[in-house]
Amino acid sequence: MFGIKPTPSSATLAESATRSVDHALGATRQATNDALDDLGNAAHQLRDKTGPMIDRFSDQAHALTRQGMDAVRDQSLHLQARARRASEDTRHYVRDEPVKSLLIATAAGAVLMALVGLLVRSQRDR
Repeated sequence: MFGIKPTPSSATLAESATRSVDHALGATRQATNDALDDLGNAAHQLRDKTGPMIDRFSDQAHALTRQGMDAVRDQSLHLQARARRASEDTRHYVRDEPVKSLLIATAAGAVLMALVGLLVRSQRDR
């Protein structure tokens, strides 16, 4: 009548505040769920994209390892064959030229002993 508005009661204010808090919690919960869903989807997409790449890199690493092992094996076999050939050549040379072989072996032994003597003497002088 006189332009005075009735003030809401404290119960009405509390109900209004409770509805506002419930609404804010619901919106926050929904936003959190949406963000977690987006994060999960991004993780799945990343796994789907990187999985084949990781598999390819792994396969390449295995292939390179295999190639390296094969190369080492081949080189080892090659060196063994060369050592066998050198041994056979030496055996043939000793059989064909026994005096020369003996003189060469003696000279090589003398040079080796002289080198060892120098090394021992230089170690003692320090």
